[in-house]
Amino acid sequence: MSRFRESFKRLRQSWFVRRHKRIALAIRLEQRRVYIFLTRPGIAFCLILLAMLGGSVNYDLSLGYILVFLLGSMTLVSIFHTFRNLLNLSLQPGRCDPAFVGEAARFEVLVENSGNLVRRNVQLIYEEGMPVAADIEANSRSALWMTLPAQQRGWLVPPRLTVYTAYPLGLFRAWSYCWFDQRCLVYPRPELYPPELPDPGEGDGPGAHTRAGHDDFAGLRQHTPSDSPRHIAWKAAARDETLLLTKQWSGEVALSLWLEWDMTGDDLDVEARLSRLTAWVLDAEARELTFGLRLPGKVIEPDRGGNHLNACLAALALYGVKS
Repeated sequence: MSRFRESFKRLRQSWFVRRHKRIALAIRLEQRRVYIFLTRPGIAFCLILLAMLGGSVNYDLSLGYILVFLLGSMTLVSIFHTFRNLLNLSLQPGRCDPAFVGEAARFEVLVENSGNLVRRNVQLIYEEGMPVAADIEANSRSALWMTLPAQQRGWLVPPRLTVYTAYPLGLFRAWSYCWFDQRCLVYPRPELYPPELPDPGEGDGPGAHTRAGHDDFAGLRQHTPSDSPRHIAWKAAARDETLLLTKQWSGEVALSLWLEWDMTGDDLDVEARLSRLTAWVLDAEARELTFGLRLPGKVIEPDRGGNHLNACLAALALYGVKS
């Protein structure tokens, strides 16, 4: 039985890949993309109706006929309402935020209802995931966030997405499949209790490292995008809107803080080294330090700011990952 199930699962997956390919654009749930079938309660309900019909025929019960045909007609009408609840909805992939190993990666799915009917209890679920349900108002777009566990660094590609509904009676289930061309970058898990940051004197590259503390004002220099907004000379910018300057302090020394692969320790494996470097990168950015990153085969020059932080974390996440 298990071998039969595995064969059926592979056959179904092969059919799905041929019929529903990964796309990066919106998917409109047209009539040929929406499937419908009885739910387990619906099957039980139909069996009960058949039993009631058999009893009415056997005992010639007129009221029994009326009840069976009334419930049967309601069942047939519910097929139309369940199918229409998904028909012509549009689904589009949205943004996805980077996550660290051990966190939940979040994927945005935009659901648009261009009709005049409210779509009730529309549910979305990834394979082996948790469903997300929502009511999609008429002529509106809703952003639903799907989550997947980030268990490994690198690129996380979401599996097949199923959108389904059993509204209004739960007797029938209408569903459709979507396979969006999305992926989320998963950073290494930061080490919980890392050692202190290396001595900036160990670096030998260009750049600057700013010591913590309240040093004396030393002058102004031209602003760069990596400078902290707290160091901008706003009074000077108010006098000349075309010129943006950054304050310099006497505590700035011409040393670079380099975070290097060889500094992590020879007794650690690859993932532990990446975890320690990730913790150091986050610590250096939190202290507003100018730092660089050296990995085997990749060097990121000293800088600071959000873009520099993302570049360092991406290099750590994709270290040794085949593209």
